[in-house]
Order: sequence, then C-alpha cells, then structure tokens
Amino acid sequence: LSLLDEEGNQDESLESKTLSAEDQVKDRSTGTRVVAGQIFLESGKSESQSEDAENFHSQEEEKENSLEELNSLEMSNLLNKDLEEAEIQSAVLTAIGGTADGEPCHFPFLFMEKEYAECTADGREDGRLWCATTYDYKKDQKWGFCETEEQSNKRRQMQEAEDVYQTGMKILNESSKKAQKKEAYQYLLKAADMNHTKAMEKVSYALLFGDYLKQNIQSSKELFEKLTEEGSPKGQMALGFLYASGLGVNSSQAKALVYYTFGALGGNLIAHMILGYRYWAGIGVLQSCESALTHYRLVANHVASDISLTGGTVVQRIRLADEVENPGMASGMLEEDLIQYYQFLAEKGDVQAQVGLGQLHLHGGRGVEQNHQRAFEYFNQAANAGNSHAMAFLGKMYSEGSDVVPQSNETALQYFKKAADMGNPVGQSGLGMAYLYGRGVPVNYELALKYFQKAAEQGWVDGQLQLGSMYYNGIGVKRDYKQALKYFNLASQGGHILAFYNLAQMHATGTGVMRSCHTAVELFKNVCERGRWSERLMTAYNSYKDGDSNSAVVQYLLLAEQGYEVAQSNAAFILDQKEASIVGENETYPRALLHWNRAASQGYTVARIKLGDYHFYGFGTDVDYETAFIHYRLASEQQHSAQAMFNLGYMHEKGLGIKQDIHLAKRFYDMAAEASPDAQVPVFLALCKLGVIYSLQYVREINVREVFSHIDMDQLLGPEWDLYLMTIIALLLGTIIAYRQRQHQAIPRPAGLRPAVPQQEPPPEHQPPQ
Repeated sequence: LSLLDEEGNQDESLESKTLSAEDQVKDRSTGTRVVAGQIFLESGKSESQSEDAENFHSQEEEKENSLEELNSLEMSNLLNKDLEEAEIQSAVLTAIGGTADGEPCHFPFLFMEKEYAECTADGREDGRLWCATTYDYKKDQKWGFCETEEQSNKRRQMQEAEDVYQTGMKILNESSKKAQKKEAYQYLLKAADMNHTKAMEKVSYALLFGDYLKQNIQSSKELFEKLTEEGSPKGQMALGFLYASGLGVNSSQAKALVYYTFGALGGNLIAHMILGYRYWAGIGVLQSCESALTHYRLVANHVASDISLTGGTVVQRIRLADEVENPGMASGMLEEDLIQYYQFLAEKGDVQAQVGLGQLHLHGGRGVEQNHQRAFEYFNQAANAGNSHAMAFLGKMYSEGSDVVPQSNETALQYFKKAADMGNPVGQSGLGMAYLYGRGVPVNYELALKYFQKAAEQGWVDGQLQLGSMYYNGIGVKRDYKQALKYFNLASQGGHILAFYNLAQMHATGTGVMRSCHTAVELFKNVCERGRWSERLMTAYNSYKDGDSNSAVVQYLLLAEQGYEVAQSNAAFILDQKEASIVGENETYPRALLHWNRAASQGYTVARIKLGDYHFYGFGTDVDYETAFIHYRLASEQQHSAQAMFNLGYMHEKGLGIKQDIHLAKRFYDMAAEASPDAQVPVFLALCKLGVIYSLQYVREINVREVFSHIDMDQLLGPEWDLYLMTIIALLLGTIIAYRQRQHQAIPRPAGLRPAVPQQEPPPEHQPPQ
C-alpha cells in the first residue's frame, strides 16, 4: 500500500490500533520468545517434528509455555463466562407493548415459515425490532417489541451513521487523489455529526493535523473531549497530547499524564509509547527504566509481529536544521529528475536500474511511494534477463503474497532455487525459510541451516537473523545463546528491525548476556520507532515543504512526544524560525528550548549547541553564560563539535561564564580547526585577533620607561656605545642617499637600438578623463 492508501487506514497507523484485554495479556506472557525463525507451529506439524523440536526445549521455555497456557485458559474461562451472561441476558429479554407486554421473548420463534434466534425487524416497515413470546407466531399472535421507540430511533440513527462512515472509508481507501480523499472526509464529517465514534476519531485527527480538512485545533479539541467522555483510548491519548504541548489548552503535564495513562490502559499503542519515553527520560514522572521497559516491550511486540518477510517500509529521518546548514547535503530523498533517469535506463533494458527501482517500489521510501505492482514489473524484467537478485525478490513477493502477487509457495520456491543456484544470498535465505517452515517442501532443519549459513557468509541480514533464531531456539543445532547473540548483532548492523527486537528480548531477560534494562529499552525504543506511525515523519516533512508549517509542527510535536529525536529537533527548528503561527510569539522560544533540550539528551549535537546559544543570548530563558558554557563543553567532549570548541574559545577569550584565559582560548580555537576543515578560516581570523589582543595586553602590563631606566647601556655596550650608535646611523644615512641618487640617474641606452616611435595621441573623444 502506498502512503496515501495508508492515510485511509490510520486506525492501524498514526491513530494506532487499540489492544484488547486479551492482547495485553498475551503481550505480557510472551517473555523471551523471538519473532524471527520461531517454528513452534501449533498445527500442520508431524509427531516426529514435534519430538525433534521438544528435544531442544529448555526448562525455562517449558515454564513459559505453561504460563501462556494458564493465561489462555484464564482468558477462555472469562470469555465463556461472558458468553453465559450474554445467553442469560438474551433469555430474560421481555417484550415491550404489542400483544404480550412483559412476557419473556421465546427464542427461536417461527415467523413466515422461518425460525428466528434473535429479535428481528422483518414484517415491519418502521424497522423496529420485535420478538414472539411463543414458538409459533402465526398460531398464537403473541408478540412485543424488543426495544423502546427511543432506543429504536437511536439504533437506526447509528446504523445510518455506520453506512455513511463505511461509504467514506471505502472512498478513502480506494482512491489516491486528493480531491477524492477530501470528498471521503465530507462523508466522515457527516457520520461524526451523527456521533459515530470511529468517524469522530478520524475527523478529530484530520482537524488536528490539517489532513484533507482545514486545520482547526479548537474543533479537534472539542471532539477529543467528547471521545474521552465516551471512553475512547484514541481520544484520551490525543487530549493528553494537547495538554502536553499546550495546543488549544493551557499546558499541563499532570493532566497529560492522566490522559496518557487512561489511553494506555485502553490499549492505545501510541499512549504506551509516549509513557515509555516519559519514564525513560523522566518527563513529568520519576525516571524508571523498568516502567519504560514494560511500555516499550508491549509496543515492540506488536511492531515486530507486523514485520513481513519483505521487511516493511523504510523510515525517512530528515533533519530540517541540517538541510538549512548544509543545502548540498543529501537528505536521503531522490529527486524527480534522478528517478526519471533510472526509469529511462530501466526501459532501455538496464538490469541494475530495474532491480534498484524494484527494491525502491517494494519497500517505499526516499520520496518514492510503495507500489507492489511496479516492483513486480521491474523484478520480472530483470529476472527475464537472468538477474539472480530479481529472481530472489520475486520469490519473496510470491512467498509473502499481496493484492498484486498471489501467495504461492511453489512459485516462490522455483525463484528461490534459481537464485540460490546462482549463489545469490537472498535466494539462499529464501530457500532456507522454505525448508525451515515447510513451505512447498518438507521441513528440513539441516538444509535450512545450510542455506542460512551460506547467506550469512555473504553478509545478507535475513540469513544472519534466521541463523541467530535457530541457535536461540535450538532448532537443527544445539542451543547456543552466544552464537545467537553474534548473528543478531550482525543483522542489527544491517538495520534489521527483528534483530533489534531479538537483542532487546535477550538483554531484557539476561538470556546469553548480562541483563541490562537500559540497553533493552534503547533497543525496544528503536523497534517502536519503526512502527507504521513513523510514516507521519514523511507527511510532516512534505507539509513543511509545501509551506504548511502549522500542520508540520503539530505532526512533529506528536512524534516528539513519542520520543522521536528527529521530530523533536524539527519541531524545535520550526518554532525557532517562528514559522508556526498557531504558537504564540511569547511561547515560541520557551517551547523550542524544551524540544532542543529533549533532542540534545538523545545525543543530537546541533541541539546541544542550540541549548548553549539559547542560554548565551537569553532566548526563552535568562542569559546564563555558565549554563551556556556547560552545554558547549558537553557538545565538545561528547560529540567533538568544532562549533562548540570555537564557542568555548570565544568564551575563554572574553571571560564569559568562565575566568578569562587567552591560552585556553587559543587551545580551543586550535582544537576547532583540527576537528573540522570548515573551521580553519574563522579560527585563523580569531587567532590573529587573539595575537593582537595578547600583544596589547603585554605592552599594557609592562612600564616602558621603567624598563629603560633599569638598563645600563655603558655596562651592556661599553663606555663609548653612543659613538658606535652614531656611526651606524651615519652609515645607514649614506647608504640611503647613495641608493636614491642611483635611481635618479638616466639608464644608458644600449647601442644599435633605434629610438622608439612615439605613439600617436588618441583623438580627444577617446582620451581618458583627467
């Protein structure tokens, strides 16, 4: 699906899907299970395979499985209890009005030769639900309504709202044009006016971000408040965001925390992610690594479970500040001209261009929308030309299946075999997956291990990941956590999300490594930030580039709450530039300072320097040279920033926030020149200035008359030193006079040369002005 298609499915992306109570129980019971390469299948597995797998199970996993069974049993008991209660409730349903007022409904009952197990509106033009109180309605004519007239009207209204909502969602999901999406939101607006909860959620977020509706923070706030009253976790999370960022309301971190907590208890993933970041960074709460781990792990479980064989979409992290500072620096986006050039090469039969474009469209990113149809076409062309990489990716597409490519293990296996025979690591990894899971071939762990090893030796991340999973779970090999850790680390260096997830699980539980809550949280945070809501980074960037800074800053602010450092720095940058009119002028710098501070705490050098600048100049805070000095020193020591070193040199030179020390100033200037070639020119000028200041200071500090009074010339140069001095001066004077006379003498003309013909004077109009 393209990003535009995903916009219509925000229930599972930005607005986040809500976890049921059962899902949350499952999340907490999954313990140290790794997602990738997990082959403990519940069905379709032979007895011999089950025995082989069980031989490798440890006592810890048996305990974990028993816990999962207990949780499942507990959940099934609860569900059975709910069903029993529902049955009792339906059994005691009494008729209202009609010919049998107050009598219990009889289920099933016979009407028009048809049995009904529940209330029906058949036979009535007003659509009101009714039931019979005896089995045969025709015989006894005993009936009554199942609902009051008010309840009936409300139900019909909600049904109408649902129909309008579904119409809007259908247009939204099936169209890619902006005009059609705007039309879809008109249907959603109508459904929201009829108090349809999901429609209100869609519309409120659209009003908040300015997506296909005019941005209106106040209207979105009113809808969020209404949703919160109805117990909507999405509404609670969004209202928490408004209080946290002070949009449309007075900022209150305490209220934000309350609403975030309610949203998380309702199962909202983004609320969990925000709380995870707050506990990790200690924002509005006491810092707690274990609490952060709980929230992040829950979200990471769902992000990891959504990751497909193709690896999901690519997250673009573009920093606005870096783009301004370095206009020529590549932002990771491909220009339209460059894409067209590659398309031209692909059409001319360039196999590498075909494969490259295929991968680009398969995963999306770098300014290119995800498009499986185009990816399939490019891979097909390259595969027909004999490219093994294209064959392997076609195998992945058939193995995964999509709207464009039907799922087919047999076809996938053919492509994987062709690619693997040509030594392609992607094909080898695909073939390993087929043997591991028994897709189109019998399960064979030895062959799976062999192909994964071949792929891993060539540096293919999927091969490394699956190999690590086999060692972790003890499938086909003796369980070896150190080997698993090694291969997960290799795969994580290639940026594989599941490798980060698996490493996080190992560090969280101390499996094969020393338990480290801090490391586990950082790894889980990385996984969470690769969730589908990360696509909002790209929409925020596009909004900014289109000149809609208000929409961009709100989107970045929500992502900043979730802990995205890029979003924090970008939100701070837009506020710093005073481009967002929705934020009051007096609040711009203090809010920018807050987000520069959060970005700096996550290691962003520019943000740390900005904090120094804000305290140096008094932007959003009081002028505080000592605090500015601390921030510059941190940027210098931790990130080796040339700018920070230069600023430290200047502060030492002027004695701002620190004792004046010209020697230390020179040292920092020199360090800045060594750290960055770009700093050499300003450093040279600063050192020249420093040299002049040092000389003047030296002269000022000494008394010239006093120095000369202490010098005894007779003792130093002898008793006749004045005669020597006069002689030297006379000789110098004579030399100068002789030199001047020689210059005035005419230079003798060499023999045999004719005198030069004098040039004619130019006409008066061409003479240069006097």
